[in-house]
Amino acid sequence: MSQVYEIANDYVESYAALNPVSATSMGVPGHDAMMSDYSPQGADANAALNRRAVAALNAAAVEGERDRIAKDAMLDDLRTGIDAHTAGEHLRSLRVLGSPFQGIRMVFDLMPRDTEEDWRNIAARLALIPQGLDGYRQSLLEGLRQSKPSSRRQVAGCAQQAQVWTGADGSGSFFHGLLDAFDEVGLASDALRRDIADGADAAARAYTDMGRFLLDEYMRGATERDGVGAERYSLSSRAFNGTDMDFSETYDWGWEQLRWVESEMAKTAEKILPGAGVDAAKQLLETDPARAIEGVDAFQRWMQEIQDATIAELNGTHFEIPEPVRRIEAMIAPPGGALAMYYTAPSEDFSRPGRTWYPTGGRTRFPLWGEPSIAYHEGVPGHHFERGTAKYLTKDLSRFQTVMGGTSGYIEGWALYAERLMGELGYFENPDYYLGMLRAQALRSVRVIIDIGMHLGLEIPADSDFHPGEAWTPALGLEFIRQRSHFPADFVASEVDRYLGMPGQAISYKVGEREWLSAREDAKRRDGADFDLKEFHTRALDLGPMGLAQMRREMARV
Repeated sequence: MSQVYEIANDYVESYAALNPVSATSMGVPGHDAMMSDYSPQGADANAALNRRAVAALNAAAVEGERDRIAKDAMLDDLRTGIDAHTAGEHLRSLRVLGSPFQGIRMVFDLMPRDTEEDWRNIAARLALIPQGLDGYRQSLLEGLRQSKPSSRRQVAGCAQQAQVWTGADGSGSFFHGLLDAFDEVGLASDALRRDIADGADAAARAYTDMGRFLLDEYMRGATERDGVGAERYSLSSRAFNGTDMDFSETYDWGWEQLRWVESEMAKTAEKILPGAGVDAAKQLLETDPARAIEGVDAFQRWMQEIQDATIAELNGTHFEIPEPVRRIEAMIAPPGGALAMYYTAPSEDFSRPGRTWYPTGGRTRFPLWGEPSIAYHEGVPGHHFERGTAKYLTKDLSRFQTVMGGTSGYIEGWALYAERLMGELGYFENPDYYLGMLRAQALRSVRVIIDIGMHLGLEIPADSDFHPGEAWTPALGLEFIRQRSHFPADFVASEVDRYLGMPGQAISYKVGEREWLSAREDAKRRDGADFDLKEFHTRALDLGPMGLAQMRREMARV
């Protein structure tokens, strides 16, 4: 093993020890009974680890191209993390998605539940939730002391999540629901069941207390302002995308993309319901019983079937899908989180498979016109294929690349590229499904516009048919996404909260897709008649996950 790969391996082990919740999420074994330290001291320890790793990488000898790529990818990620810590971003990391507030709860979705040892780990971690939330509270309070607050919008959203997870809204406690799951396994251990019950009590109390703290104490110091401004937006966007970009150009390009997709939607709606327009076609697709599935269980089965069928059809034709990656599980997400479908990657040894998670939002009826596109994005050839392939390439990539590598721009960009690719491959010949894919493209284009617009306070173009010349606000962002994304009102409301809490993440889908499409076009020009799509995909993913700036450089070499 080269010096670079040894440093990467040691880093993953050290990071997992400091961050047991993240270790479980990444699929690194041995930490499931422990809790991460979310206090300021815990964040300082992570920053110190990053600095040591950067120094070691800078001194390490580079042995060949794989070493060079692995070193550059890791350095880029670690340096961005150090910059974020220096800016104190960990002291205001409170948002409705992607913060410790959700991570502590959601890790239980990923923990195995088969053996007595599995349930001992669950009981132990439940009992440690008060400790984890206490450290997190210390960080948030330090953020207030340093005038680095989160926004009132994010505070209110997280407090509402605590209500759902503890059952205070009448829906039943997530934590006590683990007792039902334990009983279903059939393990005969009264003592272990008592430990789980005690842990569930402690966890529910801790989240109840945290919710009260947010509303009664933290809210007083939270900021009314939702947009973060140019400096913080640039730093956060760099972390999510792995590149510096011209936000003015990207903003204008987002408008161009939206105009293109709206033109395509109008043409496609004409095929579904001639002469009626997009809204009427959408209404038909939403209400026609023949175009929907009734029941959560039936819908989950449908999602599993579409994943399995897609893997069987694509493997060996347009992709080489490794055997362990051919297994995927379609799941229904627990209530309380954001309403966007999401994916969790397999563990290092694939004992925990990759999973797609669908939040129903209480719905029991599921119109299908938009679902294939979402399934391809989250599963194959989207996230599951890309993330699973990275995990599979352990003999070629560094452990950092396989377990922790990649930015949202690279990962989400690939998944959005995968949606469009499936259209190119003929999977959206049904105009219902093609309109669903275009709706997904419209949402991602809207994201570029309002994420940059809201955070930087940009003006809406004077030639726009939507509030021309006005400066973006969250209220205008919500109105715009309702009008132009064609997604349900409850979904887009949670989306705006998400964008405002994760500056620069919402643009990563389209920005990353642009890089993947550009890389493919460059390869076509270079290879000419010899261009092979499957070979391009294999060659590209074989480089390993990275930031978009590095991806641009590396793809120009192959």
